[in-house]
Amino acid sequence: MIEQNSQTFQAICIASSDKAYGSSKKLPYTEDMPLAGEHPYDVSKSCCDLIAQSYGITYSLPVSIARMGNIYGPGDLNFNRIIPGTIRNILEGRAPMIRSDGTPVREYFYVEDAVEAYLTMAENSHKSRPGAAYNFSSGERRSVMDVVNSIQSLMRSDLIPEIRNTARNEIQEQYLSIRKAKQELHWKPRYTLDTGLVPTIEWYKKVFE
Repeated sequence: MIEQNSQTFQAICIASSDKAYGSSKKLPYTEDMPLAGEHPYDVSKSCCDLIAQSYGITYSLPVSIARMGNIYGPGDLNFNRIIPGTIRNILEGRAPMIRSDGTPVREYFYVEDAVEAYLTMAENSHKSRPGAAYNFSSGERRSVMDVVNSIQSLMRSDLIPEIRNTARNEIQEQYLSIRKAKQELHWKPRYTLDTGLVPTIEWYKKVFE
C-alpha cells in the first residue's frame, strides 16, 4: 500500500534534533555520525530519526530529516526553556533562573530560520536520497550564561541570575556542522542570537502587557 501511494507524497519532513546524536567527544556533529541518544528524550529522537530513514530507504519515500539546534522565538510558551523563561522573569522583576551551572554550550536557532530550513529541505526533497538527513542551526556556540547575559543586556536588566545547578543528565556541549545544508540545499541562517532575540523579546513584552 505504501509503495502504491508513494508517488502522491511530494515531501515528508521529519523534525529531529541534535539530541539524536547523544553525547560525543567529536564535535561538531555531522550527518554521518551514529545516532546514540542515552537519556529518554534523546533516545526518542534517535529512534524516530532511524525509523524515518528506514521508511525512506525501504519504500523509496521522499523522506528528509532535519536535525536542529535549540529553537527559540515568538510563540514559545514553554517557560522551562532558558530563553522564554529568562525573558518572563525579567519582565516580572524576578531574577533569571539557571538550572545548570551556566556552562553548557548549545546553538540557539531562531524560529524563522528553522521554518525556512524545513521549507528548503521540502522543496529539494526530490534531489535528495530517500531518508537523507540535514543539520540546521545558527552556527553560533553559546553557553547558557552567555544567553542570559545577552537577554539582560538587550532588556537593560541588572538582576543577578540565580544559578541553581540542579540539572541532571545534561550533555555539556552540543553543536552542529551545517556544511551539508549549505552545500546541497544552498541554505544558510539569516539570524544571529542577538538579532533573533530582538523580535523575540518584543513579542513577549506584548504578551505580558
